[in-house]
Amino acid sequence: MPRYTTAEEAVKIIQSNQRVYVQAAAATPYFLTKALSERAPELRNVELCHLHTEGEAHYADPALSDSFHVNSFFIGKNVRHTLAAGNGSYTPVFLSELPNLFRRNIISLDVAFIHVSPPDAHGYCSLGVSVEATLAAIQNAKTVIAQVNPQMPRTFGDGIIHVSQMDYLVEVDTPVFSHGQDAISETENRIGQYVASLIDDRSTLQMGIGSIPNAALSNLKNHKDLGLHTEMFSDGVIDLIEQGVINCKYKGVIKGRALATFLIGSQRLYDFVNDNPFVEMRESSFVNDTAQIRRNPKMVAINSAIEVDMTGQVCADSIGMKMYSGVGGQMDFIRGASLSEGGKAIIALPSVTKNGASRIVPFLKQGAGVVTTRAHAHYIITEYGIADLYGKTLKQRNKALVEIAHPDHRETIERSFHEGAKAGIKRVILP
Repeated sequence: MPRYTTAEEAVKIIQSNQRVYVQAAAATPYFLTKALSERAPELRNVELCHLHTEGEAHYADPALSDSFHVNSFFIGKNVRHTLAAGNGSYTPVFLSELPNLFRRNIISLDVAFIHVSPPDAHGYCSLGVSVEATLAAIQNAKTVIAQVNPQMPRTFGDGIIHVSQMDYLVEVDTPVFSHGQDAISETENRIGQYVASLIDDRSTLQMGIGSIPNAALSNLKNHKDLGLHTEMFSDGVIDLIEQGVINCKYKGVIKGRALATFLIGSQRLYDFVNDNPFVEMRESSFVNDTAQIRRNPKMVAINSAIEVDMTGQVCADSIGMKMYSGVGGQMDFIRGASLSEGGKAIIALPSVTKNGASRIVPFLKQGAGVVTTRAHAHYIITEYGIADLYGKTLKQRNKALVEIAHPDHRETIERSFHEGAKAGIKRVILP
């Protein structure tokens, strides 16, 4: 059985040259990572691997590069600097496949840092707001250290684990990392209206966090019998669930339950999911499995992008060669929705950046990653309309994408694309 101890004592188990998995998102076990960071003078070459995490990542300080190295499976703001500084790396992987990296010992784990609710009368804890690949990490790490927090919501599904699966328990009493909802701009609301126009009654939804998903959700109040099968969700779905708009009656997978693999939002969200059997948290190998996603009729996947080129290639993880986020689950859901009976795969983004640069571009920036290929792209939406690319030729795609670009950029985009295409043809033909 595990023993209760302090964070400082628990992390003494970690030795140089070991690898630690850190539970992700709002469930980031901050007190454990902080205590480990304080051991920097004693340690060398300890790798911390994780998806996006919240809070200050002390171990990501370049000054501690001899002690710690960050391996991101999805790059969060708090560690983005490590790639340029040299004390961080990025491992591209679909979220659906991340648990397999641990189960197949492709990436071996020495220690797992997790964050759980207190054990119940039978000794069971909950991983709360983030299951993702943590269950696989627990099952395959040599040592499991749990941050035990009464403020962690108790959720149902794969995240119910017995204390016998943990080696050390560290008690804390602290709020779970939270995010409020930003105000929805006029541009975002127009995009949300276009997205909502494509959603039929009895559809099942996947969306991320942010103002565009919230704008889409705010335009669904008159819809009926919607379902939820999504990598993550936030506060935007609560009103729709309470109003009966989202009831999950017509889903193909776990009918009658909202399905996710992690959550992040305000305290209202955490209070809503706490001990709520309507919400089921499952591992990403299940939630993001294309074979499961496609079983939902009228599956609608709503994702975003950094830029989209004139053929429909979607860059969502980098700005040129500079890594920004990661592959995540975009392709898992784009493909699953595309294969669903009546499904729709949507990429929604503002037509320009905050600096006024077009996000519909003639060509992706040099070194930019293609997360969703031109063959997978179906609907691209900006505040200027909907481009339906499915079954369209490259020439038809060019026309449709120009029409949803910002008016100030349309002529330049079209001219640059055709000039570049002609120059490319000449370079191929002429040595």
